[in-house]
Amino acid sequence: MLRLTAIFHLLLFGTQLCISKQAKFDVVHESLVEFQLRHYHTITADAQILFHDAPEDLSDSIRLPLSPNPSYTIKTKRTTSHKPQSYEDYLYARSLSIQGEPYREIQWAEDDIIAPDVENRQTLLELAKMTNNAYLEPGEAGWYELSGEWNVSYPFGWEPDQDGFRGHVFATPDNSTVVLAIKGTSASFIGGGGPTSKKDKINDNLLFSCCCARIDWTWTTVCDCYRGGWKCDQSCLEKALIDDSLFYPIGTNLYNNITYMYPDSNIWIIGHSLGGALASLIGITFGAPAVTFESPGERMAAGRLHVLLPPSTQHVTHVYHTADPIAMGTCNGVLSSCALGGYAMESKCHLGKSIVYDTVSNLSWAVDIRTHTIGTVIEKLLTDPWAPSEDLGREVPEPVAEDDCVECYSWEFGDFPPTKKIQGDVMLNNRTSAFSNKCTRDF
Repeated sequence: MLRLTAIFHLLLFGTQLCISKQAKFDVVHESLVEFQLRHYHTITADAQILFHDAPEDLSDSIRLPLSPNPSYTIKTKRTTSHKPQSYEDYLYARSLSIQGEPYREIQWAEDDIIAPDVENRQTLLELAKMTNNAYLEPGEAGWYELSGEWNVSYPFGWEPDQDGFRGHVFATPDNSTVVLAIKGTSASFIGGGGPTSKKDKINDNLLFSCCCARIDWTWTTVCDCYRGGWKCDQSCLEKALIDDSLFYPIGTNLYNNITYMYPDSNIWIIGHSLGGALASLIGITFGAPAVTFESPGERMAAGRLHVLLPPSTQHVTHVYHTADPIAMGTCNGVLSSCALGGYAMESKCHLGKSIVYDTVSNLSWAVDIRTHTIGTVIEKLLTDPWAPSEDLGREVPEPVAEDDCVECYSWEFGDFPPTKKIQGDVMLNNRTSAFSNKCTRDF
């Protein structure tokens, strides 16, 4: 178990991929976890990285009462992770892969690391609460208190005009373990919204759609790789994901900055929805333990981003339930809730292993996008024991790999250069659908 005691605020805009090697670490086993604000972290619009030390006593500055000092535990276990022996070789091999060039297989180093015990319900519950808090500022309605005497922070990096990558970072008192919690999509049609909504939607539609968010002819695609019928230009699609303003390289750069600040620390990554998919991709890139909640399938995005997969991805765990159409990969089609909200959430397959709560069969839940929220996971799945698992002598459903998963099976991906007719059709569709997209898509 770990004693945790720190948090950062972060807000990122655009930045380049930057990777450094994480040092080997040792974690001292303790029993309780306590948190306090340590730093603020932000990246300015001109890509300057800023760190700001929090005042020692924020309660005096903000004049807000502090709660009592309860404690909670996060149970840990050792797991195997694989990291590139050389990140220079990793980056070179990935660049060759992006260019479509052959490359030699890189060497992976197997490491025995401390990770959260994902088969412990209380551990998942506390990680889910951290994930929920990535959407909020301390003291804001909906914030879960993770331990007592939470200091309430200034809204540094959370100004309404800032619209980038957000979250919180927690760390132990001895800095042995750091937890990066990444915010997911803020969508108004499921009770969210806010300044990050526009960039969230762009990332969702690029990462999780089969082909540039092409649902039907009324949609304006987010990239120009659709080639008519059910054909999509694969190289064009990969280039769009790598070139456009995606959160993945921002997340890898943030991870690099955290390892620079805490070179001897063990780093875990967690997130919900889009934030969960990003957590998985970053965790696979660096060999860091990752736990996600209600994440859309990220396997397809990993391939298109040319993320080199290690021999095993079992250090990544996805937690979701069967009534969530986004995590299950069923929120698709022109009349789906996702499409009506302007999202093409068509991916289905997850890397690593998945803990799936069968809420449809065991609780008679209807499939409903409103169950996608992290609050549903906390209050209805993790707060109380899960009876179907207890009957089997377990605390949570058994983690399993999604080995036989298939997605986007209707599409044909290949080398399909654009023709004048297709280009004309795309331009025409963009013009004719502009009004309908503004009315029903951009919210």
